[in-house]
Amino acid sequence: MPLYRVRDAADLLGVSDDTVRRWVDAGSLPSTRDGSGRSVVEGADLARFAVEHAASAATDTTAVARSARNRFAGLVTRVVVDGVMAQVEMQCGPHRVVSLMSREAAEEMGLAPGSRATAVVKATTVIVETPAGTS
Repeated sequence: MPLYRVRDAADLLGVSDDTVRRWVDAGSLPSTRDGSGRSVVEGADLARFAVEHAASAATDTTAVARSARNRFAGLVTRVVVDGVMAQVEMQCGPHRVVSLMSREAAEEMGLAPGSRATAVVKATTVIVETPAGTS
C-alpha cells in the first residue's frame, strides 16, 4: 500500500500542507509515522478522504509536454476487474473520472485504491498514467 507524506497528500487534494496537518490532528484523516518519524497517510485512506471531501483539482507535476490538455492528477479510488476488462475510478480534486482499460494494463500499472495516477482525456478516450517507477 502506498504511503503519502503530508506534502504529497496536500498536492493530491489541492490544499496546503497546513490544511492536511489540521485534518490529521483533528482525526479526520488517519495517519501513521514512517521510519523517520514523519506523518504519512496510507493511499487507501487518502483515496477515501478525497472522495468524501472533493476539493480543487490537484496539479500535474510531471513536467512532460503533451498534446492532451485535459489532465487530471489524483488518486485511484476503485478498480473493478472482470474478464479481460478493468474499470478504474479516480478522484481528481472535485472530479470523479472513470476509465475502461484492459485487465492486463491495469495489472501492469499496479492500479489499486490509493495509487497515484493521472487521467488524460483526449476526445472520448481516457488514458491513465502512473508516476515512473511505481507499480
